[in-house]
Amino acid sequence: MSTSQTPNPFDRPEPYVSDFNRPVVEEFRANGGRVGGPFEGSDLLLLTTTGARSGREQTSPLGFLRDGERLLVVASAAGAPRHPAWYHNLLAHPLVTVEVGTETFEAVAVPLEGAARDRAFAEIVRRFPRYGDYQAKTDRTIPVVALERSPVEPSSGEAATLADKLVEVHTWLRGQLDRVRAETDAYLRAHADAPRRPPAGLNLQIRQHCLAFCESLHLHHTFEDAGLLPALEQQYPHLRETVARLREEHRTVERLRAALVDLLAEVSTADPDRFRADLDRITRELTAHLDHEERELLPVLAAVPFPPGGAD
Repeated sequence: MSTSQTPNPFDRPEPYVSDFNRPVVEEFRANGGRVGGPFEGSDLLLLTTTGARSGREQTSPLGFLRDGERLLVVASAAGAPRHPAWYHNLLAHPLVTVEVGTETFEAVAVPLEGAARDRAFAEIVRRFPRYGDYQAKTDRTIPVVALERSPVEPSSGEAATLADKLVEVHTWLRGQLDRVRAETDAYLRAHADAPRRPPAGLNLQIRQHCLAFCESLHLHHTFEDAGLLPALEQQYPHLRETVARLREEHRTVERLRAALVDLLAEVSTADPDRFRADLDRITRELTAHLDHEERELLPVLAAVPFPPGGAD
């Protein structure tokens, strides 16, 4: 299979960096995460988010606090009256890229809520009092965001063939879906005796993980529909019926994915029982689709180098 005309969805333009942040970002990357000036000696990371409106990736340097396996960042904007742009971005697109030292990894960004947020913010203020000063300057509650490393990263770069990459992405999708289901089950159990259920709403943890899953699923199927499936159809005529069936499965899964995203638009009023039912439906359809796609395509894709175009 020729790979020269198969688009690679993991090729992305360089993220936007503001003129103000550019010297810090460049110094960070040139010195393995160490910077001088006002940031000297502080724990600093680079957070790359996807623009809520523009869709363009943007990189921001932020202080952080380690909390077990998670990294915590604070949307303080130095006490400004509005949340910083990167916070609005991660609400719209929870899947982010984090750079710490010389390490880069994918993460899901989850704003903390209620008592969990208050405990985290109190610890942050204890260690870095300036955040208390920032909170005193503004009427808004300053968010604390947990950056949770993805267990399998869809852009880890370790795949040698397109078959490897397909399995890698499918593994990530299955893992994220399992996590959302487990979190939803736990949420429903915790609210089983609530007087106003249903509806009781959902929480940001479920929302962010579900949106990260939905966004990755949409990207994956968009790539397949635009590049992979047409190339297979052209070069392997015996796969045309298989490709037609895969396209139909994509349309079915897309309808279910869009329904989940619509339901999460107002997370505080979303019906958790309806959400669980919709989650069950997409689980059945997607699991069957991924299993079918792997059976049919892995033998062919095992001969295709990754990234496409890397070799003939």
